[in-house]
Amino acid sequence: MNIKSLLLGSAAALAAVSGAHAADAIVAAEPEPLEYVRICDAYGAGYFFIPGTETCLKIGGMVRTEGKWYDAYNPNSHNGTLWHTRAQLSVDTATDTEYGPLKTNTVYRFDWNDGNATATKLLWANISLGGFLVGKQDSQYNLYAGYAGDVINDDVIYDGPYELNQITYNYDAGNGFTAVVSVEDSNSASDSSSYGGAWVQAKANHYAPNVVAGVGYKAGGFGFKVVGGYDSIVEEGAIKARIDADFGAFTAFLMGGYNTDGSKLNQYAGSNLNASACPAGRGDLCGWGDWAVWGGVGVPINDKLKWNLQLAYTDSKIFEATTNVKWNPVKNLLIEPEVTYTNFDSVNQDQWAGILRFQRSF
Repeated sequence: MNIKSLLLGSAAALAAVSGAHAADAIVAAEPEPLEYVRICDAYGAGYFFIPGTETCLKIGGMVRTEGKWYDAYNPNSHNGTLWHTRAQLSVDTATDTEYGPLKTNTVYRFDWNDGNATATKLLWANISLGGFLVGKQDSQYNLYAGYAGDVINDDVIYDGPYELNQITYNYDAGNGFTAVVSVEDSNSASDSSSYGGAWVQAKANHYAPNVVAGVGYKAGGFGFKVVGGYDSIVEEGAIKARIDADFGAFTAFLMGGYNTDGSKLNQYAGSNLNASACPAGRGDLCGWGDWAVWGGVGVPINDKLKWNLQLAYTDSKIFEATTNVKWNPVKNLLIEPEVTYTNFDSVNQDQWAGILRFQRSF
């Protein structure tokens, strides 16, 4: 065998062996394409598309812990310091439709109070589309008007009901004019004790809803709103009017309320005060009487510090003054000390109370 024949034979043998091994080779599978989460900024910061859908989702909430001494709502409170911790989770969704955004808003709240007392609640849960909202939310009597100041104890003097079922229509003309009409569940108020024994007894066999309506106008840094609520159980109601002003260096508001029957409590002119603030059998003295007034200012000292003051007084001679400082040492962290003074003419007592709050929002 010559050298040429040997080389050709060796090459053929190597080719055969290589072919056999090639047949047994493992071929790596192509990687699956990744589906990245898409940002959905059409509805504001924090929304993203749920993968595989056209629904936008936003998850937020906060963790709060606060120490309290005495109770601004109870002139006979001598409990010293209480410690309250809360976790809150909010889940919002939005989808574009031919009628505008279809949205849901859900808020869950978990509380741990001093003395091992715990509470869990579904705070809000509602659906909105085309200006209409149905489900659980704070009464439009409060939500539309704007509550009663940038302080923790803003409703020592009652400003309206919270957390109730409703069917609401909000109108925005786009030129500063807004309006609201709401049919609200008369049997779903969060604290029926605020409205007196007769109200509780009548509630059991009552089916008619309450009604809230309001209008407002805003131009530049000034705004005006008026809103009224009718309690179908008591067959009375209340009206609130509010003026807001932004002067640049500070903001201010003034709000007044009128009760259609000052001798009665109703859901829109009720009371958040402890029963010990009232003489026996005179629960109406915990409420406004015929009228109530609130006012306040907010002064931003710098981009991390703000000072607030709220004052309130009623025809039934209840006076409240609350002041706080809101400090954000870093983004989404709030440290808020607050002091409240209340005077209850009905029992000739006054009370000092304080809160120190720490809150991390996300």
